[in-house]
Amino acid sequence: MKTRMERHNKAFIEEMKGKLLAEKAKVEGELSRFAKPTEEEGEYETQFEDIGRDPEDNAHEVEAYGSDLALEQTLEGRLKDIADALEKIENGTYGVSEKSGRRIPEDRLRAFPEARVCADE
Repeated sequence: MKTRMERHNKAFIEEMKGKLLAEKAKVEGELSRFAKPTEEEGEYETQFEDIGRDPEDNAHEVEAYGSDLALEQTLEGRLKDIADALEKIENGTYGVSEKSGRRIPEDRLRAFPEARVCADE
């Protein structure tokens, strides 16, 4: 029979898994506004709008592409962190600091479910 603590841990893990899956869907939705997924899992390619004949429009398109490219890299990093956290849930290592091996406090994980280390590390 499972102890009360084990049930709590399982419920907490399920809560975090739900948060991670919801965040993954949100990030993928944001990426889909300006980028297309590539064949590699979690990788996207920012789309460049067709350049027209108006130099002012072209400058705007180039500027938007640069901004989208930076945002793509940031969001891909978030997706990788989320995928890593989901993998840790599957292999039973979720919530353990990658630096010290200590348990990451639940409050930290609730605020930042893909946390890799304790806040003081």
